[in-house]
Amino acid sequence: MRRPTPARARSRAWIAAGLCCAATASMAQPQAAPASKPKPKASRPEPALPARWRESFEAFDAADRAAAPKPGGVLFVGSSSIRLWNDLEQQFEDPVAVVKRGFGGSRLQDTTDHLRRLVLPYKPRVVVVYAGDNDLAEGRSPQQVFKSFEDFVEGVHAELPATRIAFVSIKPSPLRLALMRSAEETNARIAAFCRNDPRLDYINVWSPMLGNDGRPREELFLPDRLHLNAQGYALWKSVIARHLIERAEPAAAAALETSGRPLTPPSATTPEPAPPDPDR
Repeated sequence: MRRPTPARARSRAWIAAGLCCAATASMAQPQAAPASKPKPKASRPEPALPARWRESFEAFDAADRAAAPKPGGVLFVGSSSIRLWNDLEQQFEDPVAVVKRGFGGSRLQDTTDHLRRLVLPYKPRVVVVYAGDNDLAEGRSPQQVFKSFEDFVEGVHAELPATRIAFVSIKPSPLRLALMRSAEETNARIAAFCRNDPRLDYINVWSPMLGNDGRPREELFLPDRLHLNAQGYALWKSVIARHLIERAEPAAAAALETSGRPLTPPSATTPEPAPPDPDR
């Protein structure tokens, strides 16, 4: 057997040393960190509550302390059309609860900004929201009002993904004839958006509030020509109650249908007195 020459022996030694160093360096390399999961979208901070609504929100808090509504009910939120609806909680039958949280003069953007106080604590099965005409009256565009509704839906479903949200269409009113085209466009955008999510609904009160001439029916409004009278609310109840029945879960629908209270009240002919809305 031939002995390796000194040169060949040195070459083999160098190769072995090189392989050893490469292995050591490879072991010393830090392992690549696993890809981090995307962080959930941070919720928007709630803006400070304007002084004009402090009394309303304090009243909500006091009512909750006195008798906290059970989770899983129907929650009505929005502007003065909700706030001025006398006995709304008794107007609708629900197996769990009906809660009213309207604050006068508010915009849809305000309802969205304060949903952590207006909606999330109640864990409702259904949220019925009416707002938007005050936004338009203050100069916001249909696209901006639609974006507020998108943000409202996103904020509610981020915490309560199973909750249904029903948007009551912006109403036509004699006082705001100049805004009818903008209101129609806003309603159309929101209606189309609701069709793309089975958890969303659009309740059309616009059409039955128009007369044969295409103008708002004066007999549905208080003398201010903006807020509803008893006949106007009777119409709203008829449309909204029918919707809630049609969209209710089977157990809830059965309980509603067998209740002794009629779903559609007789049409009122004498306007029911209502306090003026100081905000709008």
